Amino acid sequence: MPELPEVEVTRLGIAPYLEGHRITGITIRHPKLRWPIPDRLHEQLQGKLIVSVSRRAKYLLFDCETGTLILHLGMSGSLRLLRVNDQKSIQSVKFVDAPGKHDHFDLIIDNQTLLRFRDPRRFGAVLWQPGSIKQHPLFIQLGPEPLSEDFCATRLYENSRGRKSSIKTLLMNNRIVVGVGNIYANEALFHAGINPRTAAGRIGLSRYERLVKNIKSVLEKAIEAGGSSLRNFVGSDGNPGYFQQQYWVYGRVGMACKKCGTHIKQIKQNQRSSFYCPACQRQ
Repeated sequence: MPELPEVEVTRLGIAPYLEGHRITGITIRHPKLRWPIPDRLHEQLQGKLIVSVSRRAKYLLFDCETGTLILHLGMSGSLRLLRVNDQKSIQSVKFVDAPGKHDHFDLIIDNQTLLRFRDPRRFGAVLWQPGSIKQHPLFIQLGPEPLSEDFCATRLYENSRGRKSSIKTLLMNNRIVVGVGNIYANEALFHAGINPRTAAGRIGLSRYERLVKNIKSVLEKAIEAGGSSLRNFVGSDGNPGYFQQQYWVYGRVGMACKKCGTHIKQIKQNQRSSFYCPACQRQ
């Protein structure tokens, strides 16, 4: 599943070609995604100016003057920038190809750019929110962004008091912090020296300070590397990310820890795989 770094890499790739331009048309091929694409989306988007392209958690938000187009990549979704007819305008963007069976939605822009949403498993979403995005049910109870100043050790420490659930489970709770995701939670816990099974309520403030610092660092490095390319994820230019080459524990079960040589172990937590070094992450 594309996680926060992959979504942010996508946002960085598409924003320069969309912001400040108007929507001249849309094509909906398969409206039945995780939630149905709104029937009147043509009317709501036609001619609208894209003021900005931002991100909240793993959602991409297109501010379109009177409302916001919400896009979620789901389990296997990706966005591609394509050219309608003009090869010379943006050399790094490829020509439009004939849509495939998994290309469900096209957004056509006045600069001859086409944004295509591909989602083989159809767990993604294309939604419309009139007025303030803060009123949409998907966003009301979300926690702070992990790369923002609002996400700090003190806040995480306070939210963990009395909790018997594991620290890994806490990091995956979107009401506590959004978008950390399974891959990056594993990596951050390793660098912080915290076992993923440790009860969140047993961790002290100083260890939370180390954990928050490593969460931010891991996410920033992943964005810089273009995200992780697992299964179907590629960036908006069609190129893969390379952060998986920097993994210390994720997906390395049975392999030697890069730090101490101990074999990496794997366990299941809430139906998700956790990877850790039993020597470097004793508690």
